Amino acid sequence: MPPLPCVETVTAANPSHAVIWLHGLGADGNDFAPIVPELVDRTWPPLRFVFPHAPVRAVTINGGMRMRAWYDIKGARIEDKEDEAGIRESIAELDALISREGERGIAPDRVLLAGFSQGGAIVLAGGVRHARRLAGIVALSTYLPLRESTPAERSDANAAVPIFMAHGSHDPVVPEPLGAVSRDALALLGYGVDWHRYPMAHQVCAQEIADLRAWIGTRLA
Repeated sequence: MPPLPCVETVTAANPSHAVIWLHGLGADGNDFAPIVPELVDRTWPPLRFVFPHAPVRAVTINGGMRMRAWYDIKGARIEDKEDEAGIRESIAELDALISREGERGIAPDRVLLAGFSQGGAIVLAGGVRHARRLAGIVALSTYLPLRESTPAERSDANAAVPIFMAHGSHDPVVPEPLGAVSRDALALLGYGVDWHRYPMAHQVCAQEIADLRAWIGTRLA
C-alpha cells in the first residue's frame, strides 16, 4: 500500500532518526507540525518528523459527517462498539510509514511513534504489535483500543518498548480513567509506561512538552 500523504520537516540534513506523529479526529497532519521548534532540543541528532493525514471517512458519532479519522467512533463513549476494521486498517497504514522510513535509511529501532487522541490510540495498538523493535511510543490524551486481543497479538520485538503516556485530569473527550485503564493493562503485560497527568482538558500543555522533551532525549541518547 502506498504511504499516506504527509507533512514532513527535518531538524537538520541527513536525519538519523524519525518521529511519526498521528493527529486526532477531524484534524490533519498540519495540526502538530508547529510543535517541532518548541519540542526539539538542539543537542539531539537530526530528526525527520512525519505528520500523516488520516483518510477521510464518515464518523458515526458526528452524524455521519466525513472527516479525517483513523477509525469510526460509533458510540457515545469513545471506546464503545470499536471499529475494529478501521483500527486495523490504520495500523497497516502506520506499518507502511515505518517501512518507508526503513527505505529512506532509518531503521525501526530509530523510529519513535507519537500520537494524540485517535492518533495516540493507533500508535499504541500498532506499536506494541509492530514486528520490529521501535525506539519508543508517545501516546497523548488517549487509550489502548483492541485491548482484549493485545496479549495474543503483541510483538515479542516490542515487549520492552518504552511508552510515554500523558493525560489531562479534566479531559471530556477521552476521560482520564480510560487512559489509566489502558496504562494498567499495558503494565500488566510488562510494559514500562511512563505516566504523566496534567491539570488540563483534551489538549497539550507546556509542562507536558517539557516532560516529553526529556523523555525523547533519553531515547535518542
